[in-house]
Amino acid sequence: MSTKVLKEAELTHLDDQGHARMVNVGEKPITHRRCVARCEVKMEERTLQRISSGDLPKGDVLAVARIAGIQAAKRAADWIPLAHPLPLDSVDVLLIPDPSEACLRVQVSVESHWRTGVEMEALVAVSAAGLTVYDMCKAIDRGMSVQNIRLASKTGGKSGPFLREGEGEFHFGSEGDQ
Repeated sequence: MSTKVLKEAELTHLDDQGHARMVNVGEKPITHRRCVARCEVKMEERTLQRISSGDLPKGDVLAVARIAGIQAAKRAADWIPLAHPLPLDSVDVLLIPDPSEACLRVQVSVESHWRTGVEMEALVAVSAAGLTVYDMCKAIDRGMSVQNIRLASKTGGKSGPFLREGEGEFHFGSEGDQ
């Protein structure tokens, strides 16, 4: 899989006059689609230690961030004006503490059998999970930042597969899954 950049003529959210529109996907075939999005939440080492040990006043940061990501994927069309509400088959949220980088690595995988892709659902979900970590820890570390929100990979649909260079695949249920 490789990076593919769409040409301006291929931007389907614009009509002939250049006005924003919601794309009609009614005639597209239903296919299996999967997207993975990632980000990192940078923080002080002590904050990461407290998240990992569950020693925070607001409770289990990882559990709440996981639920926030799932909820956000289901509501992506409420966040993104031209996104279609989609029936989702699954949303998996992986949160991996990385002490060597003083960050929490966040990955969301979204799958659907539908007429349009799930990129926005994965990106909204990873953003919400990262922002939830910030919200739950801001009292002890206001210097945190949610960084490098990105689509890591996608499969399905007319445009074909995409894998961002250097991303590789993370596997859910693997070592470090929280």
